[in-house]
Amino acid sequence: MTQDAFSKTPITTASDQVFVDMRREIVEGTIEQGSKISEPELAKRYGVSRATLREALNRLESCYLVERKANVGCRVVALTAERLIEVYEVRSALEGLACRLAADNMAADEVQSLKQLLNQHLHTQRVKEGESYYQEAGDLDFHYRIIKGSKNEHLIHLLSNGLYQLIRMYRVQMGMVGPRVSKAFDEHLAIINAIESHDGELAELLMKRHISASQANVQNKFDLLAAQKSAVNK
Repeated sequence: MTQDAFSKTPITTASDQVFVDMRREIVEGTIEQGSKISEPELAKRYGVSRATLREALNRLESCYLVERKANVGCRVVALTAERLIEVYEVRSALEGLACRLAADNMAADEVQSLKQLLNQHLHTQRVKEGESYYQEAGDLDFHYRIIKGSKNEHLIHLLSNGLYQLIRMYRVQMGMVGPRVSKAFDEHLAIINAIESHDGELAELLMKRHISASQANVQNKFDLLAAQKSAVNK
């Protein structure tokens, strides 16, 4: 029996497998953002019934990766500057709180494991050169580990089962290159040091600043794309 690499839950049905596969493909951009969903085409692609596909789509809708609109149908969510602001406002508040709680609740071995993860990121990706800082989902994701480290089940549910995949979609598809890569790594290190020192106030502040910087980085990309589109249309 296989497992969902993110949630660690068993994949027991065809609907489970379609959900996991589509979630990954939407987040990574294989299924394009904003694209219309054709149930017949996708059912054929995954080799499942329309009913099975709809079960998976309902779950994807609950984690904000697809949306249904009257007279439009079902579409993959579109990444927009307006949605970025709304999502990151919520992310900043909730992940800041997660950091504050993690400073009180993460065990010493959990903190050391997270430090080892950062060291692994530094040595397996070209972070210092500003070329790459791609984090896999779940336990290989610095942010996810802190969310879990808060030990607050309601907060974990809100972030992990709700916004997490949509946030990852922004991070993966409009992620970091250049100077922001090494800066983000240094910010991660400062956050975990604050957590290790049990300074919840500082950890929360650093996380909020980190998320604000990440939002600005993505916003700059939106601005660049808008400028390029305007130039082409002139």
